[in-house]
Amino acid sequence: MAYRAALFDIGGPLDLEFARESAADSAIAMACGLEGIRVDEAMIEAASEAAVEAFAANAYAHMIDTLCGGDPQTIGRVEARVRAMLGNLDVFQLRPEIDALLRRLRGRGVPLGIVANQSAAAREQLVRAGIGELFAYQGLSALTGFSKPDPRAFATAAEALGVAAPACIMVGDRIDNDIVPAKALGMAAIRFKTGRHRRQKPRSAAEAPDANVTDVRELEEAILALLG
Repeated sequence: MAYRAALFDIGGPLDLEFARESAADSAIAMACGLEGIRVDEAMIEAASEAAVEAFAANAYAHMIDTLCGGDPQTIGRVEARVRAMLGNLDVFQLRPEIDALLRRLRGRGVPLGIVANQSAAAREQLVRAGIGELFAYQGLSALTGFSKPDPRAFATAAEALGVAAPACIMVGDRIDNDIVPAKALGMAAIRFKTGRHRRQKPRSAAEAPDANVTDVRELEEAILALLG
């Protein structure tokens, strides 16, 4: 089946997430410190790598568990502090040149959609970044009730764009949340290697993306090759 539509995760492909990830790491270290747990940069990095390697659904929760030694009460207090620190964080950073690529795809008649585990606030962030109107469908988990890797998040996006799931290309940064469920529905999957999950590795050939990219130029080449 020919590919006709493109779906995008927000964090990674569209949002650089550098500021968000840095803020999260700092919040975790500070919250641990308030519990008397000394955490330095190397320990944060090691905890992050462990979360990614474990394919943790929630990397922050896994990091906190690791740093707190698995003590449930301490973990609960640290998680609550981290949520409070990050609750109103609004640091969307549009990836340079991604807006131009989205417009070129639209110019080719390719319908665009979003499949992302994000709050409703992400809709306004996309508008402020000047790319909100480019997406015919914005599948934010807070609005749809489907969180990745639930295949319904992807199937709903394809249906909303009026195409069959195998006619879609999914662009995301996580193997577990983006690549695996997309491929399970017959979609093509492009992995944008960036951020915390850039070193995540497929556990089998079935989890390997159709392409790995590290910048917008490579992403455009990969998408156009699939579109034919």
